Order: sequence, then structure tokens, then C-alpha cells
Amino acid sequence: MPKFINVSKEDIFYQIKISCQIPGLVEAIATRQIITDTAKEAGIKVEIEELQQAANNLRLANKLLKAEDTWAWLEKHHLSIDEFEALAYTNLISNKLATHLFGQQVEPFFYQHELDYAGVVTYEVIFDDEDLAMELFCALKEGEISFQEIAHQYIEEPEIRRARGYCGIQRRKDFRPEIAALVFAATPPQILKPIITPKGVHLISVEEIIEAKLDEQLRVKILGDLFAAWLKQQIAELEIVTELNCDRTQVASP
Repeated sequence: MPKFINVSKEDIFYQIKISCQIPGLVEAIATRQIITDTAKEAGIKVEIEELQQAANNLRLANKLLKAEDTWAWLEKHHLSIDEFEALAYTNLISNKLATHLFGQQVEPFFYQHELDYAGVVTYEVIFDDEDLAMELFCALKEGEISFQEIAHQYIEEPEIRRARGYCGIQRRKDFRPEIAALVFAATPPQILKPIITPKGVHLISVEEIIEAKLDEQLRVKILGDLFAAWLKQQIAELEIVTELNCDRTQVASP
């Protein structure tokens, strides 16, 4: 076995092709071009201080706390200082464009979809036997057994059993519609009557319903979602032509 392998640019490009990554890369290139062109048309400018902060944010995101860490990261990813700056610029211009296009739409969008952003804390055990689930539900109502005891006894997966069926904080979209309607209509703490779905019979304890709040984290998420949906639409409407070293391939939206 050789002690080292020489990897050429041609090898890298060939690997990208046979790994079927060309479509994703083409879309990424088109996305970057759309962002750059739209930002230019909108007159969005980047100040030196903003670019420096974007570069610092990029370092922090990649845990590049020391100069040697940054140099090692650049070498690993075969990036020059100019290319690192270009990456920071792209991140910055994307954020500024998203704010320019959708910054004023975040709050109205939130209130239109407020129910979708509410959270709920639940515990769940799924049974195959409806009669057993109903029997345990009645025992819970009578105080003959606790939900934690049921979870410990009937959940097979070790990690979930140790957590006593804890499902974390979930949103409406995380549930099947028939379950979401009942969960978010509950008055916590409440044990729901067993719910039958194709997955099984769900015995659910609703511990807490968390009202939606438009904090900074959610604001950033909504802004990102609106921007991503816009970019997806732009790509769908775009005619992309790629010229490789073989045939000319034209991909047009239907």
C-alpha cells in the first residue's frame, strides 16, 4: 500500500461527478449568483467593519479561536485568505438581503402562524394493544399507577425508557394532525385518552403547553425560512445551463 496518495483537481472533479454531487453544486452556485445579483440591484452595500465582524463570526462558528486554528482550517479546506473573506462576504450579503426582503414580514408572518410556533412538553408510550392502553389509561385516572411506571415497564428502547417517555419540546408540525389537535387542546397536566394511529396506540401525558413568543431566535428562524423559500422559488424559475467537459446540458424548470 502506498504511503501517500496524490490527488489532482481532475480527481476531485471526477469524484464529485461520480458521487452525483453536480446538481447540488450547480444549485449552490446559482443560489450564490442570485443573492449577489439581487443584492446589487437592491443597492445593498457592505462596510469594512461589517465584513470584519462577519469574518469574526465565521471564525467563532468554526471554533477558530487562535490564529493557528484559522490557518489549519484554511489549509484543510484549501482556502486562501481572499477566499475566506469571500465566504464571510457571502454570509453577510445573504443576511443583509434576507433582512432587506423580508425583515418587515417576520412579525405579520408570526401572528398569522402563531399556533404553529407554540410548543408542548409531552411524555408518550406507544402500545400495540388497544385494550392494554385503555386499561392503563383508566389506572392512571384512578391514581393506581404513574406514567413514569408505565414508561419504565412498557418502553423497550433503553434511552427513551430511561427518560420515562419524555419527548422534549415539540411543535404542532411534529405530530400527526389527529394527535396535534388533541395535544394542543389539552389542559396540562393531563393524560389523553389513547389515540390510535397507523404507528400504534398512543398514551400521552401533556405536561406543559408553551405559548409562542417572537424572541430573537424565532425571529431569525422565520427570516431564514422566508428567505430560503424565496431562493427555492427563484431557482425553480431559473434556466440553468452547465457546460462540462462532455455534453452541454440544459436544465430548465418545467
